[in-house]
Amino acid sequence: MMIGTVPKESIISIGIACISGIVIPVALFIYFKAKRKADAMPFFMGCLVFFVFVMLLESGINAAVFASDVGKTLRDSVVLYAIYGGVMAGLFEEVGRYLALRLVKRRKGLRDVNSLMYGAGHGGFEAMMLLGVSMFGNLTYAAAINSGRLEELTSQLSGESLEQFMNTVNVLITTPSYTYYISIAERIFAVAIHLSLSVLVWFAITRKGKGHLFPLAILIHAAVDFVTALVAGLGVPAVGIEAIVAGMAVAVVFFARTVWRKIKAESPDADDTSDDTSDDGPSYSGIRRLQR
Repeated sequence: MMIGTVPKESIISIGIACISGIVIPVALFIYFKAKRKADAMPFFMGCLVFFVFVMLLESGINAAVFASDVGKTLRDSVVLYAIYGGVMAGLFEEVGRYLALRLVKRRKGLRDVNSLMYGAGHGGFEAMMLLGVSMFGNLTYAAAINSGRLEELTSQLSGESLEQFMNTVNVLITTPSYTYYISIAERIFAVAIHLSLSVLVWFAITRKGKGHLFPLAILIHAAVDFVTALVAGLGVPAVGIEAIVAGMAVAVVFFARTVWRKIKAESPDADDTSDDTSDDGPSYSGIRRLQR
């Protein structure tokens, strides 16, 4: 089987993206645990919620929908596909976030910093799966392609499975190396959004009169995913898509930060974290760093 090879530059960038997928959640955990004295439990709750609500429940329903005639209709329309994806992501992830943060409140009390630790787990686990795990698979395939062992991987495949695999191979060979660096930036923006949405849902749970922040979090999440899927479906280049995602991330972070500061000003003693003395709340500096 004659086929090209994966460029060295691409292999290096895939490797860096793979490592980033591990570094991002680990760094976030260490930062909020060591620097901001957050509890560890919310981080692992975030990981669990992403696994159950996204990888099992949402993915299972999506598989059933797209195997039906409804799925064909959705695929044939960029707008409908984007709406469906946005609504599903908003509902499943934010409902999971809400349930988890209610448990965090019950077990760990009113420690606002734990909302950020939860967001670090939720967004960090997603980064680990989309960068760490998937890029490791890409490295494995790239090694097989460049060492001439591709036939070993395709010998047991046929029909649609073989076609899908060969499409993956062609993508690895032809994708510019900088695209993988863009994927790292995308995950950082996504984590910033998860941190922000976790803040909104947390205050919806823990502060009287702020319940509207929960449906607002669902709407924001759905809108972000809708716009991302729409511009991708319209053929906007990767750099353009990430510029749009970056803009949305900054807007969501700014809004969540404003909410944080306003609520802390209204009830500065509500958080039982002894070192939370600044106007923003020191735990919120994690979001500010991502915003810069």
